[in-house]
Amino acid sequence: MPFDPDATGVIPKLTFEPPSGEGASAAEEAPKSAQGEGTATGSTETEGTKEKGATDKGAADEGAADEGGADAETTTAIRLPLPPPAPDTTDTNPAGVKPPVVAEPPKPPASGAGEEVGGTQPMKVQPATPLKPSDEPKPADAPAASQAPAGARSLADLVQPMTVPGPPGGGVAVQSPPISSPPLPQQAPYGGPQRQQAPKKGFGARLGALVASAPKWLPVLLVLEGLVMYILALKVPPGPWRGVDPADIDGLGLISALPATAYIAILIMIVSFFVTVSQSTDRKFLLLFQIAAITFALHGAGALVADEPRFPTAYIHAGFVEFIGRTGETAINIDARMGWPGFFALFAFVTKAAGISDMTTILQWTPLLSNLLYLLPFVLILRQVVATTRARWFAALLFVLVQWIGQDYFSPQGFTFALYLAFVAILLRWFGRVEQRTKPVPPKGLRKWIGKLDAMTPGELANTGTFRADKLLMLMMLIALFLASVASHQITPFMMLGVVTAFLLFKRTTLTWALPFFLGLIVLAWISYMTVGFWASQIDTIFGGLGNILQNLRSNTGDRIEGTDPAHAMVLQARLGILAVILACAAAGLLRRLRRGVFDRSALILLCVPVLALGLQSYGGEIGLRIYMFALPGACLLAAYAFFPNLPADSADVREETVPLRKRNVRFNPQLTKRISLVLAACFAVVFAMAFLLARYGNEKFERVTTGEVAALHYVYDHDKPSARVLYLVPKEGPEVTPTLPWGERDIERVSFAEQALVFKDPSKIENAVAKLKSAPRNSYLMVSRGQVSYLQLNEGFPADWGERFRAALDKSPDVQRVYANQDAALYTWKKFVRGTEIPEPNPYEGRGDPTSPWTPVGIAALAVTWVALFSYEIIRLNGPNRAPRARKRLLFLAVPAFAVALAVIVERFLYIAANN
Repeated sequence: MPFDPDATGVIPKLTFEPPSGEGASAAEEAPKSAQGEGTATGSTETEGTKEKGATDKGAADEGAADEGGADAETTTAIRLPLPPPAPDTTDTNPAGVKPPVVAEPPKPPASGAGEEVGGTQPMKVQPATPLKPSDEPKPADAPAASQAPAGARSLADLVQPMTVPGPPGGGVAVQSPPISSPPLPQQAPYGGPQRQQAPKKGFGARLGALVASAPKWLPVLLVLEGLVMYILALKVPPGPWRGVDPADIDGLGLISALPATAYIAILIMIVSFFVTVSQSTDRKFLLLFQIAAITFALHGAGALVADEPRFPTAYIHAGFVEFIGRTGETAINIDARMGWPGFFALFAFVTKAAGISDMTTILQWTPLLSNLLYLLPFVLILRQVVATTRARWFAALLFVLVQWIGQDYFSPQGFTFALYLAFVAILLRWFGRVEQRTKPVPPKGLRKWIGKLDAMTPGELANTGTFRADKLLMLMMLIALFLASVASHQITPFMMLGVVTAFLLFKRTTLTWALPFFLGLIVLAWISYMTVGFWASQIDTIFGGLGNILQNLRSNTGDRIEGTDPAHAMVLQARLGILAVILACAAAGLLRRLRRGVFDRSALILLCVPVLALGLQSYGGEIGLRIYMFALPGACLLAAYAFFPNLPADSADVREETVPLRKRNVRFNPQLTKRISLVLAACFAVVFAMAFLLARYGNEKFERVTTGEVAALHYVYDHDKPSARVLYLVPKEGPEVTPTLPWGERDIERVSFAEQALVFKDPSKIENAVAKLKSAPRNSYLMVSRGQVSYLQLNEGFPADWGERFRAALDKSPDVQRVYANQDAALYTWKKFVRGTEIPEPNPYEGRGDPTSPWTPVGIAALAVTWVALFSYEIIRLNGPNRAPRARKRLLFLAVPAFAVALAVIVERFLYIAANN
């Protein structure tokens, strides 16, 4: 089979001489001259020595053309004979062929010696590599070859008789006389050492083969072993080296109760990952399974240990789903989050269609499923960057290890984060743009440095070969993802909008400026028309934090590291430590890529755009957590470059890892630095995994929900007709203090959790709590639970026995009575009521109509015209930058004034409704 010389260089073409009976095909292979001018033979190249034929260059070119069109000067033909079908003892050599000489290969016969006889063609004879006497096998039943010299094999051992037919016009077909050859038990082609019968492998050989194939099966075995060990370590009853006892959880969180075998299992899975990633092959499915196993171990620990779904806020979200499924309405005047009901409405439809009435299992496993879902679009993002296999998969592992933020529970932000990743993946994969700088770099100033950055190798892959129908489908998918985020969460749409705008500014997308205006108008329209019940009377709350960057940062960092328990303070500081280390690695990775002439604009955009949200508002003291979560994709990608900054091997700009910025820098061995980088990456991964357990589950003492707490609230739900109230304990009263109990799982329109009971470090001081209970309406309950007490102990310095002493003081009070109690929770109510007033007043839910403004109908019409015009402009633009310029100009003439009118009406609605409410 001929090779491509342009791809592989000078590589011999191997052909096999057929045995006797196939002379016709052999005759077609042999070049000939019809007028008897001579025969061109292929030149043979052996270890740098070339033999040229006796014919001229023109005949050689003609012969090369007959051999399949290969270049005779770059392609060498070597004809290898096949083994003879049967031994032949005849020892004649009428053709006068001499055996080959070891020192100098034989030259091809002259033109006169190989001329046709009676219309026949001469037989091509190729030189053979001689065998040493020690290499030639000597079977016992083989006859001695008396004619063969001792130091070389005869050509008769290789060349077999072949019948060459005459020309079609006539003549006699001549059969080349056979050449004597001693019978060989097993003859190797082209003079190679003859093969003996392979002996059966023994135990040692099989063991050696098994050890040699260890890189294939060892990572699979390690990850399975680690996974099984981890599940057994957490699920078996507590004992030495196994099991988790919730009583052992202290200020450090779950990490203080995990057995040693759990840490060993995590270490084994991480080692398995790096054994796989260090191999030269990209085993995608195995690497993805290993990362999924590590994700299960880290993010599934809470579900494996706890009996009830963790994180109390997840229960109120389940209550929203239950309310929408039961009533078919949203209740924004009950809770502001119901103004963005897309996530809750989706699960209300799914649970009702599937007949699911108990969402406990969904709530319990949502954190793990969410993180597994995040991996899919993030891996697609990694495929669009110019990086090595190690860098990509290590970035995926980092994304799992440093995602301790805890926003992946059953919540709109956890759901829309997956939509955000898919949005970014579609932008990079189907609408990515990479253009090299063609303008000259300015000679000096800031523009010089900007020009140098612009002229560097892009860190992203260009989008090529995508059909227009695919782009149209993906554009509609982008808009659908954005609409789902707008209807489900308050912050995620702004993150998407910021990424699109930044990609357009830095020329990293083929989309136009019509899209960000289209998407931005959707966000403003939703807030103005669909969430009136939320902002009508809270304008100051919504816009009061705009521009207060330092205050917003303070409410998300300083306020979250304040704590009185020393162990718990380590947890809060560890979270800031992970943030600092991952940002430092990202900075190092960016610098190492710049040192290699690569500028990763997309990764830098994904890292920096979420930081701009600090200028919005504090978001209840959680904006810092959301910024960290949305900045993780870019941060993890750049951090992976700190360890593996090279370009992939198939890139034209591939460079070694130790190429210095200046020639005077010391250059180390590239292979050594690669091994060091791999070891350092593995060490950082192990440290991040241990820090993850500390940061993620450090609040486990009060984020863990027990069966007793759930049972106590179910008692309230069973007695909430027609209404009820629950008072929860707080160290200070304020609107941003949320209950540390599984609240709002059912009947959110009947049970109110808006009342707070102020408590003090002295458990005997119950006067404030009793007075608040007395002033509350009938059927109100003061709840003392394990989660609330743990929160007060870790964050406010309350005594260790505060909970028991506080419940004892309430039991002794003559004004309250305990109506329900178990080991984890107790409910207290007012003891004495006027007879006939024990039944509370009804508090039915009544939806209210949203206020409007005089220009609202005009604004709605302008919105429709703007969206149609901008969407049509973007569709036409998909055909190319020069398609239908006049039609696009007309659409812009229609969209610009309509956009201005729609925006003016939105502003008018804010001013008018806020002034009248």
